[in-house]
Amino acid sequence: MKTHYSSAILPIVTLFVFLSINPSHGSGIAVYWGQNGNEGTLSDTCATGNYEYVLISFLTTFGNGQTPVLNLAGHCDPSSNGCTGLSTDITSCQNQGIKVFLSLGGASGSYSLVSTDDADQVAAYLWNNYLGGQSDSRPLGSAVLDGIDFDIESGSDNYWGDLASALKNYSQSVLVSAAPQCPYPDAHLDLAIATGIFDYVWVQFYNNEQCEYVNDDTNLLSAWNQWTSSQANVVFLGLPASTDAASSGYIPPDVLISQVLPSIKASSKYGGVMLWSKYYDNGYSSAIKDSV
Repeated sequence: MKTHYSSAILPIVTLFVFLSINPSHGSGIAVYWGQNGNEGTLSDTCATGNYEYVLISFLTTFGNGQTPVLNLAGHCDPSSNGCTGLSTDITSCQNQGIKVFLSLGGASGSYSLVSTDDADQVAAYLWNNYLGGQSDSRPLGSAVLDGIDFDIESGSDNYWGDLASALKNYSQSVLVSAAPQCPYPDAHLDLAIATGIFDYVWVQFYNNEQCEYVNDDTNLLSAWNQWTSSQANVVFLGLPASTDAASSGYIPPDVLISQVLPSIKASSKYGGVMLWSKYYDNGYSSAIKDSV
């Protein structure tokens, strides 16, 4: 039997299919939490209403046969199961619509991947201990995180894409993000980002004067255009939340709002602003939130 569609229905069906294939993304603020015991609780961080993404940092040791180590500075001691209580905080954040990630790596730590099999083993560990799998020793308790962040700042650039792919193979709902330095291409994550598998890329536009804001936005915009021309799907402007948070790259909120955001928001890949870190965010996110 032939089915007849009215001319009014066809555009609606076409639009629905287009939106299904090309999901939109809203802008927001991502923040790193976990590296200073004086930055407040995870629950309090989410309760500010300023953030759409919170990155629990860091899993500092993993890969190459090492026993994974979670380092949350002064917040709690994972080695004595002292961080399982964060499960309640994580669930509270998620109930507010906030995506919560575990961040891998950091500026210091002992981490590397030496083969595809190694990447698969780390993915299995992350799935069973932090994501939707099962384990008797989940460091953050029973809560299921939304994703895994790659803040890889040392070692080679091999196999990080394999790790991201292995995580997605467990479930496409697992979000993966990357935090490269702003010089393009990134020394550690270029191969992985080139796969196009990362849902979010929050580029660190600080501690690198050649691609950060210095008196004006010339260098920053040049680098921004490179990143938004890459295989990164959604790009965030990563910034220090205060002058003490990084050696360089801080942009006063009024300058960010008036000079930088109007230019970078023109990109269809613009996702928002990433801040390092909650400890240093003493009003910065509140000042920029309505403009992000």
